[in-house]
Amino acid sequence: MSQEESANATKPAMPSHRRFAAYYERIGRSETERRYMEPLRRKLLARARGVALEVGAGNGLNFPIYDPALVERVEAVEPDPAMLDYARERALSARVPITLTQAAAEALPFADATFDSVVVTLVFCSVSDPALGLREIGRVLKPDGILLMVEHVRSRHGLVSLAQSAVTPFTRRLCGNCHWNRDTLRAVREAGFQIDYLRDYGGVFVPFILLEARKFPLDRKAEL
Repeated sequence: MSQEESANATKPAMPSHRRFAAYYERIGRSETERRYMEPLRRKLLARARGVALEVGAGNGLNFPIYDPALVERVEAVEPDPAMLDYARERALSARVPITLTQAAAEALPFADATFDSVVVTLVFCSVSDPALGLREIGRVLKPDGILLMVEHVRSRHGLVSLAQSAVTPFTRRLCGNCHWNRDTLRAVREAGFQIDYLRDYGGVFVPFILLEARKFPLDRKAEL
């Protein structure tokens, strides 16, 4: 066995959720996406700049929105091979150069301080280790880089959050490891990011947030 074959043999298999990917693709072509999610994507991506990384690119719904006047190129990672099949098609018609790599948020295959901005949309509900994924994002961001995120999050209302936890075992199984009870806003703060902009879009059972954050300066991290 060659060294490359040996490395591939020990590399953990990436999850594939083909039924969910097909369902997500149908939703991505729906009126619901155009009316509700696309405006959030556009608002978020208007803040992207320079060399960007998209973590959890999914089926590539963000790709047509990147503005070549602001973004030089995009490195996009996605662990699910079923999602990658759709993303590759959308990458061909993007207005900025996009390179797709099969990789998880917890193991980004890039050097430290590579990116001016990192884009995350509806990803950290399904990341296996959110804390590690956010540390990896902090690692690959330049010191003045920004994290841009749209996520559905845990409700602040006690009864609703209990209901979210009750359905999470089912959403994990049926929706590509999606956790409806993730407190992603708290995870971002605990990972050492300073939130410069935060918009809460409400929602009773599935509240959404949009945020822009940056890494704390090293001297401020030391004080925390």
